[in-house]
Amino acid sequence: MRTLLLAIVFCCVALQASAESGHGGPKLLNANVDLGNTESLQRGARLFVNYCVSCHSAKYMRYGRVAADLGIPEDVMKANLMFATDKIGDTMNIAMKPADAEGWFGVTPPDLSVVARSRGADWLFSFLNGFYVDDTKASGVNNLYFPSTAMPHVLWEMQGINRAVFETETQHGVEVPVFQRFETERPGTMTDIEYKRATRDLVNFLVYVGEPAKMVRYALGVKVIAFLFVLWIVAYALKREYWKDVH
Repeated sequence: MRTLLLAIVFCCVALQASAESGHGGPKLLNANVDLGNTESLQRGARLFVNYCVSCHSAKYMRYGRVAADLGIPEDVMKANLMFATDKIGDTMNIAMKPADAEGWFGVTPPDLSVVARSRGADWLFSFLNGFYVDDTKASGVNNLYFPSTAMPHVLWEMQGINRAVFETETQHGVEVPVFQRFETERPGTMTDIEYKRATRDLVNFLVYVGEPAKMVRYALGVKVIAFLFVLWIVAYALKREYWKDVH
């Protein structure tokens, strides 16, 4: 029985390690998102509207909900984070037709409402930082964490253009290219630290979009803990009062 339990534990650890390593691919970067950082969420919302909504929808999220949750006044939301034809109660849809998108990109760009829940924050952050130039692809780029992705590098002006350096290694008797590092071929408008902060903000916003109720739970959790702390003080005072004459 003990041997069986050890075997199960070993298998669980192995599976977790495999998942964390990206199923044999390069190690994922740490997104380190923080839903408590409202400014980060606001910056992420701006990036999402400016760079993502032209192709990707978030059809389960409404502009009004974003404004309320992130503390953005509705007039600011309408002026800076919405298209002229949108209304505050509309969901974050796109005007591009699926058939047109498939003709241009080969696939229909997915809705991003729950992508952070399906892929994970670390994967999204790694993906946005994993583009490199590849002349064999129609878009001119490839991605370290999603090989042969149909998505162009829409943030290339911010990050610049990187070239990936691979070295050939023998694994299980087969020669495979192994990623070593990125080399900057053309600098962008941001430094590496600035770009990582920007993509972290964008991922932070996508995590929020995937489960906006988290914001409510976090706010409610603080109140519940405060209430329990006050209740503990009252209960302790009552306990001392009841037991003070007990010898």
